[in-house]
Amino acid sequence: MRVLLIGANGYLGRFVADRLLADPAVQLTALGRGDDADVRFDLATGSPGALTRFLDAVHPGVVVNCAGATRGGARELTRHNTVAVATVCEALRRSGCGARLVQIGCSSEYGPSQPGSSTAEDAVPRPGGPYGVSKLAATELVLGSGLDAVVLRVFSPAGPGTPAGSPLGRLAEAMRRAMQSGDGDLKLGGLGAQRDFVDVRDVARAVHAASLSAAQGVINIGSGRAVRLRDAAATLARVAGYGGTLHELDGPPGGHLRPAIGHPRTDSDHSAPVAFPYPDGCGSWQQADVRTARDRLGWRPRINLEESLADIWMEAACRI
Repeated sequence: MRVLLIGANGYLGRFVADRLLADPAVQLTALGRGDDADVRFDLATGSPGALTRFLDAVHPGVVVNCAGATRGGARELTRHNTVAVATVCEALRRSGCGARLVQIGCSSEYGPSQPGSSTAEDAVPRPGGPYGVSKLAATELVLGSGLDAVVLRVFSPAGPGTPAGSPLGRLAEAMRRAMQSGDGDLKLGGLGAQRDFVDVRDVARAVHAASLSAAQGVINIGSGRAVRLRDAAATLARVAGYGGTLHELDGPPGGHLRPAIGHPRTDSDHSAPVAFPYPDGCGSWQQADVRTARDRLGWRPRINLEESLADIWMEAACRI
């Protein structure tokens, strides 16, 4: 099976590439903006005609699109997340390859949901920010393209390679600095949000399964369990061996979170607080209904959050 992977050097794309390369039946070609891509092509500026000519030459059976932007203004997000997908869809329509498209979407397309609920694929999307809007527009382009296509709506990916600018990445970096300086008190804000974390390697397995399946439409990829960021912080402190106190700035008055390991420092702390906002436009709660992934892809998450956090910490600790 010939697979064209777009965005192979991104956070998700690297693991998708590893998963596909491990399948001896897959012949993988990487397309991207970097010098190490098999073919250099910028979806945001390249023409559908140029991409069509490449598709006709390579003749892939599956195109996986992991490319996109998570940061920037509305114009940049639209260019990289929406216009780029329009280019892919138009090129596939013009091409004679007849390739299946696996598009990586995101849970920000749904926007805020009711605390305690699980969001299924038939929920009405109400994205709360430009990122979610740009990704939702891409999903609508894919679904309306008439192609053999599936959109995997990935919830909050975690694990090795987690970007330093993500909430879990910033949390690990703050803990690394605290341990390096011997600080026994770490003040954290923005830990009230609850998110559905799914390991990036499980996401790669889902992409592989979707590539081989005939499933179409939208499929949620998550763990099916919302976790409060303050609980993730406590787990990270345990796996890191951080013996200090995690003071939660947005928790109950006078409240704080103590890891199970070590003893908190009792003297006053004058360090500046570290805030961890979750600016994804999804409010205080997100939890995926993952029954469709189970039923149509035969996929279930295998890696728990503690293992994901341990891998995040190992990478952060290497910077000590």
